[in-house]
Amino acid sequence: MQDQSHWDRVYGTNSSDTLSWFQPHADQSLGLIQRISSRERNRIIDVGGGTSTLVDDLLGLHGFDITVLDISESALEVARQRLSSNARRVRWLVGDITRLALPAHAYDIWHDRAVFHFMTTPEQRQA
Repeated sequence: MQDQSHWDRVYGTNSSDTLSWFQPHADQSLGLIQRISSRERNRIIDVGGGTSTLVDDLLGLHGFDITVLDISESALEVARQRLSSNARRVRWLVGDITRLALPAHAYDIWHDRAVFHFMTTPEQRQA
């Protein structure tokens, strides 16, 4: 997996909609999340959320306590700027998921879209 400086460069020098993985809306993920939501208030973490618009769509629904985690501070800043004052309704975490200690049982739903695809070495996959 690339390091933080790599991803900060990617998001700091490219518009989100020019990146190959960009989606205007993460409709498939959103549909699956809505289907498995089982509580009045679901705690969700979007790992590798970056500049994804999934957080925008989740904020438009009721019943989600949202955390977005990404290794790139630049990516999260793009998302925060896009959300404007709604960004305060999201918990933002910067870190490498293979090194970050998340609290046990803190989330009801884990979402990631190919984050683990970038883990190419056995050491990264075992972390």
